[in-house]
Amino acid sequence: MNKIENEEIRPLMSLKELALLGDGEVAYIKQLDSDAATELFPALDDAPEGIDLYAVLGADGTPIALTDSRGAAIANAIENDLVPVSVH
Repeated sequence: MNKIENEEIRPLMSLKELALLGDGEVAYIKQLDSDAATELFPALDDAPEGIDLYAVLGADGTPIALTDSRGAAIANAIENDLVPVSVH
């Protein structure tokens, strides 16, 4: 543990709590290339190459949807009553 002037620094929340922060409320929109899309969505056999893809991810990183349009990704989040947030 880190100590500052003989006081322990403790995290405000666990990694699990951090991963669940915003769960069911927030959707992260992340731009991907075809390799990253295939990694996140293993059922995707052949991700198209040379185009931008956008993933909709749950607060804990769970893949929800994949599209070739940022606007469609945002619309998907809103349709599922989630607040879309961009990931850079």
